[in-house]
Amino acid sequence: MFICPYGNMCRFARPVWKIFVNTKTRRLTLYKNGRVYKTYPIAVGKMLTPSPMGTFRIINKQVNPGGPFGARWMGLSKRGFGIHGTNDPSSIGKFVSHGCIRMYNRDVIELFNLVPVGTPVTIM
Repeated sequence: MFICPYGNMCRFARPVWKIFVNTKTRRLTLYKNGRVYKTYPIAVGKMLTPSPMGTFRIINKQVNPGGPFGARWMGLSKRGFGIHGTNDPSSIGKFVSHGCIRMYNRDVIELFNLVPVGTPVTIM
């Protein structure tokens, strides 16, 4: 249970979202108010173009970006990298991208609708 330090004022507070990407297990975990909310299968960068490690933020969001980016794009504060859908669902679960985090389109749409610009993303 989320305990608000401000009493009843937290009834109106927005949830605090955080994203954690585990490149070894190829899973993205979404946290809501410090608790696991949902886990998704993903694809990550291949050996020659690995996903960047560290903590970043979502800095922009785009619906239907076209090309290989699937149904949604969420750009990270690490220039040129993002979380996005895919036009190749068979790539999910593999080390195949140029560093971006790929998700099934249904999953990236769900994530896109939940998290705001500014959400922290840790990739390990």
